Amino acid sequence: MRSHYCGSLTALQVDTEVTLCGWVNRRRDLGGLIFLDLRDREGLVQVVCDPDEKALFELAYTLRNEFCIQVKGKVRARPASQVNADMATGEVEVYARELVILSKAAPVPLDSNQNNSEEQRLKYRYLDLRRPVMTERLKFRAKVTSFVRNFMDSHGFLDVETPMLTRATPEGARDYLVPSRTHKGKFFALPQSPQLFKQLLMMSGLDRYYQIVKCFRDEDLRADRQPEFTQIDIETSFMTADQVMAVTEQMIRELFQQQLQVDLGDFPRMTYADAMRLYGSDKPDLRNPMQLVDVADLLKEVEFKVFSGPANDAKGRVVALKVPGKAEAISRKDIDGYTEFVGIYGARGLAWMKVKAVGQGIEGVQSPVAKFLSDDIVNDILSRTEAAAGDILFFGADRYSVVCEAMGALRLKLGEQHGLTEQGWKPLWVVDFPMFEQGDDGQLMAIHHPFTSPVNPDPAALQQAPEQALSNAYDMVLNGTELGGGSVRIHDPVMQATVFRLLGISDDEAAEKFGFLLEALKYGTPPHAGLAFGLDRLVMLMTGASSIRDVMAFPKTTTAACPLTDAPGLANQAQLAELMIELKKE
Repeated sequence: MRSHYCGSLTALQVDTEVTLCGWVNRRRDLGGLIFLDLRDREGLVQVVCDPDEKALFELAYTLRNEFCIQVKGKVRARPASQVNADMATGEVEVYARELVILSKAAPVPLDSNQNNSEEQRLKYRYLDLRRPVMTERLKFRAKVTSFVRNFMDSHGFLDVETPMLTRATPEGARDYLVPSRTHKGKFFALPQSPQLFKQLLMMSGLDRYYQIVKCFRDEDLRADRQPEFTQIDIETSFMTADQVMAVTEQMIRELFQQQLQVDLGDFPRMTYADAMRLYGSDKPDLRNPMQLVDVADLLKEVEFKVFSGPANDAKGRVVALKVPGKAEAISRKDIDGYTEFVGIYGARGLAWMKVKAVGQGIEGVQSPVAKFLSDDIVNDILSRTEAAAGDILFFGADRYSVVCEAMGALRLKLGEQHGLTEQGWKPLWVVDFPMFEQGDDGQLMAIHHPFTSPVNPDPAALQQAPEQALSNAYDMVLNGTELGGGSVRIHDPVMQATVFRLLGISDDEAAEKFGFLLEALKYGTPPHAGLAFGLDRLVMLMTGASSIRDVMAFPKTTTAACPLTDAPGLANQAQLAELMIELKKE
């Protein structure tokens, strides 16, 4: 039906007869002429309707936004004074000779000025996706997936599908359950990831696997989470952690170079301990130069319990965060706002200190907590933080986890608000994660998942000091966002049993939930390792979108609902009876 895309026309096609199909983006009636901006997925082109073509002109007069039409005509160069440098096709226009209305459009329920709520945009997603910015994002996403497939194929990886209907396994989030009609009272689960299947593929001898795959997690949502999302899933046999990191880093570097003409350079490595110590986050944004500075040892003897309490608690932390040169720019009202902000993360307050002069003790600072400190302590704090006149310090004092989370978030907020965060790209690897963390009940929990190998592959050493064990895991971070994470997997049955035991998973529970994996481990399992990237997050970052919902064709809302299809919906009684399900009234 068409010979060219609207957005593909250039001066090379001048005097060429073309047939175009698309949507009316705008109609301008200038009296003697009607101009149409005709749009398809490749962009816009101007179409000229001349009154000399009487029937065509009269038909063009009836057109409204989003009418779907076909135009036949000749490409001609625009006069120099009318060239539109803001359009890719701005040097040319199409003089229409034939016009066909393929489909009329009712008044569009979305505001063309984009004063639309996200609910409206998702309800009429097929209209929202016609916007050039949305079309470009989906086109870019297609280029990313194409690049990944080509890269993986060229490096000997095999694209292997894994099941969508499997059994529920504990992987950190709630499963989406699917009742079985043929096995009464039993349920499938949609996979949170292909973790166990990709390990089984390694045991099968398919030593390099990848898959661009849907994953499902029934969890609380936010900007970078969805109930269904897409992973670039990678697994290898006979490769070390360093080798997995090298090939995946190469893939991301080449992707950015090809699609954005950005050279990310070599990725530095940072231990988890250093990331938490300096930035309060295991995914630090290195574009922001501010760092947390520990000062607990300087405050153990002060009478101010807000400081001395956590300073003397083995599970506490006291840090200072210096904001250079912003003492005057940050008002008391701003500080009150920051105090409310850290409260979101459990902090019970936010102490501060403005530096007027260095080396003068209490006299050189302005702070409501200065009266609790000696001259020597103030001088030591300013020396350790390398503070100068005009700087302001913020203090976090609480449990270690609260301080990290609250002050890490405050660091990011201050960096953005006060122009301290650089533009550009700052990647890194975060390595040497702890194997376990302790829950509120004292029970150990896996930081990544229960199939992650410790750095020291000795089960006896792990059993003896699990809280000190480091996992052979690695996360790729870019601009404060985790792009992907992975680990070396456990291939020794004794080590796997040890990890399960430390996690409080009994032998019977392990056999019931992971029996097929434990059985497979008996038959010559190769050492294997892998990594999974969040495709949605990756595309979100590369396109500058603020949410992964803006790089997915049909996402859900933050309540895991679809306004377009009104999903989830009700099942009828016959379906429920067939599945032996009865709904309870609230």
